[in-house]
Amino acid sequence: MHPPRILFLYGSLRDRSYSRLLAEEAARIISSFGAEVKFFDPRDLPLHGSVPDTHPKVQELRALSEWSEGQVWSSPEMHGQISGIIKTQIDWIPLEIGSVRPTQGRTLAVMQVSGGSQSFNAVNTLRILGRWMRMFTIPNQSSVAKAYEEFNEDGTMRDSTYRDRVIDVMEELYKFTILLRDQSDYLTDRYSERQKSGDRSDLVAIGKILNDRA
Repeated sequence: MHPPRILFLYGSLRDRSYSRLLAEEAARIISSFGAEVKFFDPRDLPLHGSVPDTHPKVQELRALSEWSEGQVWSSPEMHGQISGIIKTQIDWIPLEIGSVRPTQGRTLAVMQVSGGSQSFNAVNTLRILGRWMRMFTIPNQSSVAKAYEEFNEDGTMRDSTYRDRVIDVMEELYKFTILLRDQSDYLTDRYSERQKSGDRSDLVAIGKILNDRA
């Protein structure tokens, strides 16, 4: 079994981006479990629709999404919502490219950082987007309040209950990715899509298939 392949997306271009620092801390943690991690740098990624999808940064992002088995989306909360940077990245990953589905069946963990008190607006929105992208979003999540107080000068995260939660989230993501990696095609197979391809299986036949797999 190869190590779980995890892609990290973050939602800020600031030099000291706390959503990036949170993602980097999470990447160190899940790497220590044995995962292989990659990051997408959103610098120079154009707004969705402003350039053809043949743009090099768009192609890079889509290739990384196809490479991944799981993803982590980390966003700052801005005006009570996710940032435009993270939304642009998600917008450029379509639900389908030909016969390839860049996100369907992949696991997802969502995280956010806030400048003030703890909030869950950003992670709630990321969950909606993950569901729309047909991803398996894990139950746990991370929301770090007053993020400017939670990181050391070198960018590592200070020991705290917030960091403990990040460890919990990465452990859960690792487990779900391992458990689902060989089952995602079965779990995301849809009757309506089989109909389009000419499969006219009736409900009794479908029930038999499901029971056989169980």
